[in-house]
Amino acid sequence: MHASSLLATILSEETMTVRDALWQDIRLSPELKRIQETAVFQKLGRIRQLGPVALVYPSAVHTRLEHSLGVYHLANEIVLSLLSRQETDIFTLTGIHAFQCAALLHDIGHFPYAHSLKELPLTHHEALASELIMHEPVLNEAIKAAGVEPSLVADIIDTSRPVQRQETLFYRNLLSGTLDPDKLDYLNRDAFFCGIPYGFQDAPYIIRRLSVADGKPALAESAISSVEHVLFAKYLMYRTVYWHKEVRAATAMIKKALLSALAEGSLDKEALYGLDDASFFRLQESVGCPAFTLLGDVRDGRLLSLAAERPYSKDDPFDAKVSSLEGRMGQEALLFSKLSIQYPHLKPWEVVIDIPEPVSFESDMPILKEDGTLSCFACEDTLFKGDLGEQFSRCLRMTRLYLPSSVDGKNLGNLLH
Repeated sequence: MHASSLLATILSEETMTVRDALWQDIRLSPELKRIQETAVFQKLGRIRQLGPVALVYPSAVHTRLEHSLGVYHLANEIVLSLLSRQETDIFTLTGIHAFQCAALLHDIGHFPYAHSLKELPLTHHEALASELIMHEPVLNEAIKAAGVEPSLVADIIDTSRPVQRQETLFYRNLLSGTLDPDKLDYLNRDAFFCGIPYGFQDAPYIIRRLSVADGKPALAESAISSVEHVLFAKYLMYRTVYWHKEVRAATAMIKKALLSALAEGSLDKEALYGLDDASFFRLQESVGCPAFTLLGDVRDGRLLSLAAERPYSKDDPFDAKVSSLEGRMGQEALLFSKLSIQYPHLKPWEVVIDIPEPVSFESDMPILKEDGTLSCFACEDTLFKGDLGEQFSRCLRMTRLYLPSSVDGKNLGNLLH
C-alpha cells in the first residue's frame, strides 16, 4: 500500500478515544481498546510510574497504564507523521498494527520498583512482556483479533529475540532510542505530575522533524537542539526527581530488603513478576525475612536518614568494593559491626549503602543533513562532543550511607573510605 492509503486506513480505524491529562485525546481502534481492557494491561494502573517519588513530590502518583497509553499515542503520531510526509516502502499495515500493539504493551512486564532493582538478578521486563504477549491467553487472543501475530509484537519489544525483518528492526529503533516515544512521554509526564518544568519536551516539533533514512529513524539536522534538550532534561530530572536523596533512600531500602530475602532463600524472584503495588507491599506479611520491615517503612514514609555522602569515583578503593552487590553487602555488614558497639539497638538491615547505577548521556541518533546525507549526533553536535555527558554522570552519582535518625551522623563521612 502507498503511504497515503496506509494513512487513510489507520485514521479510519481510530474511532474511539481515551482522555489523557497530558496529551488530551488519545485515539484508539476498537481492537486496541480491547487490548487496553485486558486484565494484564489494567494491572499497570495499579503500579505507580515513579514508585517512591511521591514521598517527595506528592502528586507524582501517575501509573504505568497512563504512561503506556501516552507512549502508544506518541508512537502512533510518529507513524502518521511519517506517512503524511514521506513515501517509503518500509511500512506495511500489519507492521504498523504490530507497532501500535508493541507501543501500548511495552511495559506490561513491569513489576513494582523494577527500574530501582536493575542490579538484582531479575528477568528484564521486556522479556517478561514478551512471555505475556506470547502465552497469556486473553491478551494473546486480543492481539490476534487486531490482525497481528503476537510474535511480531514480542519481536519489537524484546530485543533479545532474533529478528531480520527490516520493518521490525525499524520499529525497535523507533521504540527505543534517544528521541523515542517512551522517553518523550515519561519526561513530559513525570515533569507534569511532579509540578516541575525541567522535563518538558516539544514533542510535536520533534515528531515533525523525524524521517526514515537508510531504514532507520533519523532526525533533521535543523532539530539537533531537540537531542540536546532531551539530554539536559534527563540530567535535571535525575538530579531533582529520580535520584533525589530521599528517593534514593527509599530505593536503597527496597533493594536491601529484596536482596536480603533473595540471598537467604526466603523469596523466589518469580514471586515478584506478577505483583502490583499493593501486593508488593503485602510481601512483608508472607516473607519471613527480618529485613522486610524496610518495605513497611517505605510504604509509610519512614525513611532512613542520610548520614554521609560524597561523589562516587570508580578509582576510589571503597567505591570499587561497593560497586558490586556482594561487596556492598560486605561493607554494610562491616559498618554494622562497628556501629552496633555504640548503638546496640541498631539492626543489620538498617545500615544501607547506596550507589546509583551508571546512566548514559550519549546519543546515537542518526542525523539527516540538509544535503541528504546521514551523519550522527556526536559528529554534528558541538556541545556534546566533549565529555559533557561524563560530567553529567559524575555530578549525579553519589556514594551515600543511610542510617536510622537515632544514629549520630556526625563524623561518619570517614566510614565511606
